[in-house]
Amino acid sequence: MGSGLVMPNFSKRALISAETPRAVKEEMMKLQSSDERPTRMKFRTGPAERWLNGVVHDSRTTDGRTTRTSIPAVSSADADANVDADAHAHAVGTLRLVNIGQLTTPALVVQRALLDANLTTMADALPGTRMRPHVKAHKCSALAARQAQLGHTGFTCATITETEVLARSGLGDDLLLANEVVNAQRLGVLVREGARVTMAVDSDEIIAAAVSARVPEVLIDVNVGLPRCGCRPEDAGRLADRARQQGLTVRGVMGYEGHIVGLEDRSRRVELLEESMALLQGAHEDVGGDIVSAGGTGTYDINHWATEIQAGSYALMDTAYGKLGLPFAQALSVLATVISVSTEWAVADCGLKALGMDHGNPTVDGATVLFCSDEHLTFSPRHRVRVGDRISVIPAHVDPTVAYHEYLHIADGEEVVDHWPVDMRGW
Repeated sequence: MGSGLVMPNFSKRALISAETPRAVKEEMMKLQSSDERPTRMKFRTGPAERWLNGVVHDSRTTDGRTTRTSIPAVSSADADANVDADAHAHAVGTLRLVNIGQLTTPALVVQRALLDANLTTMADALPGTRMRPHVKAHKCSALAARQAQLGHTGFTCATITETEVLARSGLGDDLLLANEVVNAQRLGVLVREGARVTMAVDSDEIIAAAVSARVPEVLIDVNVGLPRCGCRPEDAGRLADRARQQGLTVRGVMGYEGHIVGLEDRSRRVELLEESMALLQGAHEDVGGDIVSAGGTGTYDINHWATEIQAGSYALMDTAYGKLGLPFAQALSVLATVISVSTEWAVADCGLKALGMDHGNPTVDGATVLFCSDEHLTFSPRHRVRVGDRISVIPAHVDPTVAYHEYLHIADGEEVVDHWPVDMRGW
């Protein structure tokens, strides 16, 4: 097997041997004798701790926190003595290194060379703290670890779970939750565990949430044109004063020009961006602080006002950003299987539950996508396809697409070389 390791079943014979350390034996025996079961498997790589095919056992403490115990995997030889590898892998959720054609579909496939090229291109364009990658686009700590290796050690998060996973993966040097949360207690726990966490705040209520949770640092979130979160620019200074009066450190401002990043006309993007950043710069003058955080994949190279850019989709890409002529390749696709063929259309097993659809239909090379339903993609192929054929589906919006899946299958051409969990799913 490619990894040399697979997860065993939960029999004493498979899990415990003479070589198993006593402490691990005791933990395994507790698992086997209780009604609790492991709830998550990790495949970690890079500077974050590498857990390869290990089990993580979650349990709740009385104060609501989650404690996590890692149980290491055993060798493939031990596992092979118990059950057939394929049946075994299906039963316990273990992923082996295979050819792409052997993956269960729908499956996210990431070409490693293209991913690395995208990450390197961005690291060259915006080195170090000029770039704060937004992990909402990939929700994968192994991919974040690769970004950190290239010098991007501060991260933008959209959910508390994203901050938790990064912090507990050794990637908590500087985390920005670029989203308002009313209950920030879990963020406070991370701060007390040693992570640096900054909250976006746009109201007195969110400032109070930061104070209550003892999260000491904030950015004032400013509305720069996208009708979403963010205070009015003229209110930013008052909110900064309020935060400082409450004992918080105001690091600066943030504002997301999400209504601009996807415009295909580059000159129009530049024009509207200048208007949005004028609002943010005015707010920054009232607020103070070292940080002006803004931007996305579509404006990473034209936003010269922000001190840091929050791009995320550049790593994997989608067809929406693919229209903009950016120097990033389409590294991710959804592998699907043709399950039905008619005279005028065909159907693949990749529908609304596997694709982010808010930016429109996905793309299939050599075909026209007609529509998607729950578990089906109906398309009109220009060349004959057969039941059982595999097709690559390119999503229009990568962020929600990734969130529907459990793994990124990392490939070199047709060979799967690793499986990275999408371990930042959830809230």
